[in-house]
Amino acid sequence: MRNSLLLSIALLAIAACGQEEPAQPVVEEPAMVEEAVVEDATESTEAAEETEATVVEESAAEPTADEQAIVLAQAEVPAVAREWQFKEGEHYIRLVPTQPTLGGADKIEVAEFFYYLCPHCYNFEPLIKEWAAGKPANVRFVQVPAMWNQILVLHARMYYTAEILARNGAIEDAEAFNATVYEEIHRRNNRLSSEASIQRLFERFNISADEFTRIWNSFEVDQKLRVAADLARRYSVASTPTMVVNGKYRFGAQEAGGYPIVLEVVDELVVRESAR
Repeated sequence: MRNSLLLSIALLAIAACGQEEPAQPVVEEPAMVEEAVVEDATESTEAAEETEATVVEESAAEPTADEQAIVLAQAEVPAVAREWQFKEGEHYIRLVPTQPTLGGADKIEVAEFFYYLCPHCYNFEPLIKEWAAGKPANVRFVQVPAMWNQILVLHARMYYTAEILARNGAIEDAEAFNATVYEEIHRRNNRLSSEASIQRLFERFNISADEFTRIWNSFEVDQKLRVAADLARRYSVASTPTMVVNGKYRFGAQEAGGYPIVLEVVDELVVRESAR
């Protein structure tokens, strides 16, 4: 019994040491490990901070949260529905399919179909020319003579002859020539109904008979007449002045509600085409 009791005490002593003795290295060594971990963590944190700083510097072009909100707001602007003042079928007719234009697709083309004998074209002329003088940079303005009878064909040939001579520098002021034609017809009652009367008008602008005849009968003038007739057919132009915007929209004073409003319709359709 005594031996058993002594054996039990010895076993208890060994078991207690087994819990305490390993505890000493565990307490001391982890302290070293923790210091190493802290040092490593500090170094890692500093490295991370350096890395983050580098990334920020390299990504300085990337928007911040506030900037992102601004960018997103701007991106949404074109998508916002806009209330247009003028309506298809009421103020203008849409041409389906879209038809060709005189110039290229680099600009929005605004075309006016006219003829010199038309009193409405005469009254509209100063308005459209004032508009053309201040038109947006992305807009091309062209005038196309209507040709429904022989005298209008004669006047269309006169228009393109003057256009070519002005382009070549032979006529210094194309607008002055155009205004003179309107004045002759509507103020002086000179209908310019013959080639001879038209040639005399060109003489007033220092164009010789030979030069007039050469351009008047040129292939270039003939080609311009063919293109003008084709566009009038494609656009279904039946009255003047008629406006066609970018080969898509056709209208006149009757649809728009008056000549000043015609220009407002032009402006709105130009904005619509610019947004495409």
